Amino acid sequence: MKVCIVGAGAIGGWMGARLALAGHQVSVLARGATLGAIQANGLQLIEGGTTHSVQVKASTDAADLETPNLLIIAVKAPGLRDAALSVKSLIGANTIVLTAMNGVPWWFFDRSDRPLTGTQLASIDPSGEIAASIPASNAIGCVVHAACSVDAPGVIRHKMGQRLIMGEPGGGASVRLKVLHEALADAGFEPESSADIQRDVWFKLWGNMTMNPVSAITGATTDKILDDELTREFCSAVMREAQAIGNKIGIPIEQTTEARHDVTRKLGAMKTSMLQDVEAHKGIELDALVASVREIGQKVGIATPFTDAMLGLTRLMGRSRGLY
Repeated sequence: MKVCIVGAGAIGGWMGARLALAGHQVSVLARGATLGAIQANGLQLIEGGTTHSVQVKASTDAADLETPNLLIIAVKAPGLRDAALSVKSLIGANTIVLTAMNGVPWWFFDRSDRPLTGTQLASIDPSGEIAASIPASNAIGCVVHAACSVDAPGVIRHKMGQRLIMGEPGGGASVRLKVLHEALADAGFEPESSADIQRDVWFKLWGNMTMNPVSAITGATTDKILDDELTREFCSAVMREAQAIGNKIGIPIEQTTEARHDVTRKLGAMKTSMLQDVEAHKGIELDALVASVREIGQKVGIATPFTDAMLGLTRLMGRSRGLY
């Protein structure tokens, strides 16, 4: 395949390098230090004690790149609008746009068999430019369960996890989903095809919509957050609100909050992605992870006082530091 990566950071760089190593023709839309590093040294992946270096075409201008079969968007949510506008010219009629991102995506209500069908969230796509730039017919959702980091621009370290859950925003199966599943499996990932990708998105969000903001505010790793009984109960209260919203939109979560906390505990002293962004003075993904949940709650009549408090505090912290 011809593959283009937009957002060659931890996840995008990992996926791009793996696909290039598997023999696919990979290009990267990048800028700044990342662009310079990839042009000079290739895209580098450190995995299992081995450093792989792959030569890929990199440019800051989409006009320099060919229309891909697979376009992987792996930017942080605050950069999605600009990314969508920049790749508009790269999307052909049959280009698969794989959204490997955290939080609620703009296509979340594309299913016709659930409440709020066709709803566009102001917290995600206020101007409608994302949906206009990336046709719904091209998108495939992707929930990533992997831990990677950026050691230096263009240098990605894979730590753990290979799981990629993919699905059609409209639900069900498709030929292109099967083809993509096979290609990713051949590249060493552990892909899963989902008939209900919204459920997978919501379940992952249910776990990280609290750990991320609370860690960003406090500077604490997840183990310390859960060790404090008051903070843990606050997180549980937010999660119960999200559970109530999920029931209203046809995505119930049967797991208890404590059972989910037990899963998080197994990850040890984890530093969340939002805390890493705060420490690196990068914009935080607050809208996709929290504001979107609050907005959906408003649309289905579920009060979210704990979510509101968490959103307000994190938003104020972000604004005071120039991160939101």
